[in-house]
Amino acid sequence: MLHVRWYLSYKLSYRDLEEMAEERGLEVDHTTIYRWVIKFTPGLEKAVRRLKRPLGKSWRLDETSIKVKGQWKYLYRAVGKEGDTVDYLLTAKRDRKAAQRFLSRAIRSNGEPMKITIDKSGANTSAINDYNDDAGADSEIRQNKYLNNIIEQDHRPIKQLCRATLGFGRFRTARITIGGFESMRIIRKRQVRAEGNTSAEIFYSVAA
Repeated sequence: MLHVRWYLSYKLSYRDLEEMAEERGLEVDHTTIYRWVIKFTPGLEKAVRRLKRPLGKSWRLDETSIKVKGQWKYLYRAVGKEGDTVDYLLTAKRDRKAAQRFLSRAIRSNGEPMKITIDKSGANTSAINDYNDDAGADSEIRQNKYLNNIIEQDHRPIKQLCRATLGFGRFRTARITIGGFESMRIIRKRQVRAEGNTSAEIFYSVAA
């Protein structure tokens, strides 16, 4: 699990990890490490989601683009006003339906927000308005680029980790891997109910 944690935590490629293992006298092929990541990451993500503390009533919601097999896909993300992760979802399209899927998922896990800050996205605005109408809710929409700087800054570590992969060949691989990146970010932010004083200790406690 050490190589899985390193891959999901740091800007390393599978070949980087192969070389690091070789320096320690271990013969591990980069394709083997890839298989470990794809096999063990869904279980880690499931555990982190189960143990993550629900997050507040004020969200910053945005999406960022991720290239998969040469085509742009979209990672919807939301954070709280202090930068803690609310939820995330990789989608094939950036439209109203995708925004609705993400919003419904985030609300199921965290409860209904009082305020959602977004950019000028019409799809996100429509999704929130549709939710308010269907659920009889009253989540306030705020369109403020300055307030949304928090989530734009929080995109950067995930984007950097994605660049280190040297590209995703399949949507499923991208979804699993990004789920692992996000899970390790949640662990680093101390958002999970688990034993441990360091990110590594919390990882092994959650992954056990």
